[in-house]
Amino acid sequence: MAYQSLRLEYLQIPPVSRAYTTACVLTTAAVLELITPFQLYFNPELIFKHFQIWRLITNFLFFGPVGFNFLFNMIFLYRYCRMLEEGSFRGRTADFVFMFLFGGFLMTLFGLFVSLVFLGQAFTIMLVYVWSRRNPYVRMNFFGLLNFQAPFLPWVLMGFSLLLGNSIIVDLLGIAVGHIYFFLEDVFPNQPGGIRILKTPSILSVDTFDSSTRILTPEALYEMATDSPRRRFQQFASGSSLRWY
Repeated sequence: MAYQSLRLEYLQIPPVSRAYTTACVLTTAAVLELITPFQLYFNPELIFKHFQIWRLITNFLFFGPVGFNFLFNMIFLYRYCRMLEEGSFRGRTADFVFMFLFGGFLMTLFGLFVSLVFLGQAFTIMLVYVWSRRNPYVRMNFFGLLNFQAPFLPWVLMGFSLLLGNSIIVDLLGIAVGHIYFFLEDVFPNQPGGIRILKTPSILSVDTFDSSTRILTPEALYEMATDSPRRRFQQFASGSSLRWY
């Protein structure tokens, strides 16, 4: 029963948040047993001269060995990625995937000029920044010590990193990329004469990301379990698809 409850809870996580968080956890698990961080980190020379293309992706998936820093990053990644996908990107999965691709591209581009080997933490800060700007009136509490409004959250996290002795370049990169996306997507199109520059490519707007896709909730599972085989066949034949949340 507990396993089934955990499985249903896991499947209720929006697809992009579920896929990215799972990939990060599995990558860390793989580093413990199968591979080393040296096979994952961002290295332009190995990518472009030795065609180790996987590094363009894996450097976003590794957050260091299991410990406080890893758990801290995973909590923030899961929380704000999910809140974005269930909030301002609800029913717009293709747009959310495009934000991932756009942010990843910019960070990779900037990564060519700064000495960062893993960009996952910067990517998390980008998600936090976009969420915080789209929820400006939400009151936040940081470890019971600070009370502030959401737009200050990325800067509070940067200050926390500074207190821990970490480089703030990672935080600044995430804030910069998050601001570029927020400006191009939310600010500039609403200015006089402004246009929407960021348009999700049609290749991403396939049935998998269709906002009309049926959401598979526990209630829907019960309905399917008690539904007649004939109706389920008609539903399948009509081409309707299911999205796991």
